[in-house]
Amino acid sequence: MKKILMLLALIVAFGCKKQNATPQNNMEKDVVYLADDKLEGRQTGTEGEILAAKYIGQRFKEMDVAPKGTDGYIQSFNFKPKTDPHKDVEFSKDEDGYISGRNVIGYIDNNAKTTVVIGAHYDHLGHGGDGSLYRGEEKQIHNGADDNASGVAIMLDLANRLKVKNTTADKKDLNNYLFIAFSGEEMGLIGSNYFVKNPTLDIKSINYMINMDMVGRLKQDSTLAVYGVGTSPMFKQVLQSHNNSFKLVQKESGVGPSDQTSFYLNDIPVLHFFTGQHEDYHKPSDDSEKLNYEGMEMISNYLYDIISDLDDNSKLAFRTTKNESEEVPRFKVGLGVIPDYLFDGKGMRIDGVSEDKPAKKAGLQKGDIVIKLGDSAVTDMMSYMKALSIFDEGDTTKVVVDRSGESLEFDLQF
Repeated sequence: MKKILMLLALIVAFGCKKQNATPQNNMEKDVVYLADDKLEGRQTGTEGEILAAKYIGQRFKEMDVAPKGTDGYIQSFNFKPKTDPHKDVEFSKDEDGYISGRNVIGYIDNNAKTTVVIGAHYDHLGHGGDGSLYRGEEKQIHNGADDNASGVAIMLDLANRLKVKNTTADKKDLNNYLFIAFSGEEMGLIGSNYFVKNPTLDIKSINYMINMDMVGRLKQDSTLAVYGVGTSPMFKQVLQSHNNSFKLVQKESGVGPSDQTSFYLNDIPVLHFFTGQHEDYHKPSDDSEKLNYEGMEMISNYLYDIISDLDDNSKLAFRTTKNESEEVPRFKVGLGVIPDYLFDGKGMRIDGVSEDKPAKKAGLQKGDIVIKLGDSAVTDMMSYMKALSIFDEGDTTKVVVDRSGESLEFDLQF
């Protein structure tokens, strides 16, 4: 009887240990906190940003992820807002006219020669400002649940899971893991720019960087965009081998409007994950209850498998890619729509229509696929932008759309 009781005790103990080793999913809890009105939109340099940074640091501490900032988990920086987007950001220690921001950095040390950076920006637009697409008369808090509390939540989930893996795996096959919540992204990739110029570990030891920006709105067709797939020869194979859930839209370029760009420009392979824009983008309506948390869990699982697969592949080779953003034409007018950047069919599908803009006034609707603008055929996003770039304010033209299989023509005035 005594032997049986001892055996039962061992079974219970093993079961408890196994249960304790299972990472807890706190992604919805993290988003709800970061996108709460009390943080007032987490604009860089505000009290809301400071509260968000403290929260992320506390979450790292709870997971026993070590600090790797310059003051605990925090890496502070002071910068002057850019008036010319083509100039480098100006950093300074402490002067009038400068904004103070802070990256939040955690670290899992596996005594490896190489480190993987897993990042997401946590700042947003505060009460609006230049980046806001809200057209109401009174300023409102822009909570940025998808942009980018969603990315931070997945980053924290991965930190928790990789910390558990760290206690059980053979460390000879692992990288170290550096988790960075960037600030200043909305002002021009400021936090990531500062980090690569002032890294808290040897930048040459960074193996590759994964960035998550707006990953909270996975749609019914499970389309997931991945940018930077051309920055290392390994990426396409690994992405495909672990994909059982997503319709992947893969983009080669390592340059784009998020923090992976800062690392790519320092010859580091990058992957950037994105579930697409929507009508709440950069508006007060981007709130926590609108996120697809099951979709976020799917993405976290996918990234965990990718990271685990790449752990025994030594340091990845870096490859330069064509800078697609250099080919984007300049516009003097806008149609007033949100394009569906994940659409891979023929034409440019509309994902949202703004009030009192040319598209709305012409009668265009969400879901319409623009197939002709003026005399130009529209086959993809680039051809749409080239067609749009020839028009001036006040010009009139015709636009042809595919609406549920029917071709319709509308009169349009810019």
